[in-house]
Amino acid sequence: MPVLTSDIYQRIVSAKLYIDNNYQEDIDLEQVSKQAFLSRFHFHRLFRQVYKRTPHQYITQKRLDKAKDLLSENKPVTDVCNEVGFESIGSFSVLFKKEIGFAPQYFRNMAYKKKMEQLAEPKKAIPHCFIENYKLGEASGKQGLASGE
Repeated sequence: MPVLTSDIYQRIVSAKLYIDNNYQEDIDLEQVSKQAFLSRFHFHRLFRQVYKRTPHQYITQKRLDKAKDLLSENKPVTDVCNEVGFESIGSFSVLFKKEIGFAPQYFRNMAYKKKMEQLAEPKKAIPHCFIENYKLGEASGKQGLASGE
């Protein structure tokens, strides 16, 4: 395994930041490796060494993470697909289900439902041990917090 110099490491990080800022675009290995001033093959090998995944896997994960956030905001699946950079709703849906375990529409509906339940009953979202520790279930709970108990 090649040793990474500080300069090479900084170039790999710079390329990762380029991905982070442009994941929704149609970017390929050639574009990203140019950000690091390395050949595609050398960059691919070093990126995998540093981040434990290929640049393509990283881009895909970045897109899926953003898609989960947007779906949780109850955005339409088609809009999310386009916003995160997938070329077709079909490929997005298949990949989302394969990686996340649920179809995007189902994930969106469940995330929205959970969000609404938390707004209606916020205590359900707080772990029981936290409620007990700070006596949030009792009328005197606010006094316990105020006195520093």
